[in-house]
Amino acid sequence: MYRISFSSLLILLLFSIFSLTTHAGQVPKPLLPLTLANKMVAAAMQQCERDGFQVSIAVVDRSGVVQAQVRMDGAGAHTIESSFRKAYTSASLKLPTMKMAQIAAKDPELQGLHHMANNILLLGGGLPIIINGEVVGGIGVGGAPGAHFDEVCAEAGLKSIQENK
Repeated sequence: MYRISFSSLLILLLFSIFSLTTHAGQVPKPLLPLTLANKMVAAAMQQCERDGFQVSIAVVDRSGVVQAQVRMDGAGAHTIESSFRKAYTSASLKLPTMKMAQIAAKDPELQGLHHMANNILLLGGGLPIIINGEVVGGIGVGGAPGAHFDEVCAEAGLKSIQENK
């Protein structure tokens, strides 16, 4: 039979209390579930199909990791990268990429933002995904004949999950 000493029990108890207090101050952050990422991609794709555009669509989580991505038939190979970079930029900077592009165009110091990280792309078509007031990711669309058309498709993706609320 095993004998547990009082000091061993005390150490176990202290570690348990320390572990609980360490995690007690952490507030769980909302996540971007795969089901919502897929729903956004599908809605953005439908919008682009209606508008006659062949694009790529990417959804990333708050860390910039791809949750879902598609390249529509006929979309250029480069659109895979541009959709990802737009999604990454909007998740990372927590602003629409169109807005960031406009701000950078007016302020020469900000024009170097795209050199800050390889995945930053200051071109419209990326939007932050906000759940319960927190940015949980980004959606990016690339390949329409103009960044404003990319953004319309990205907005359709966002609207698809806002209807759930």
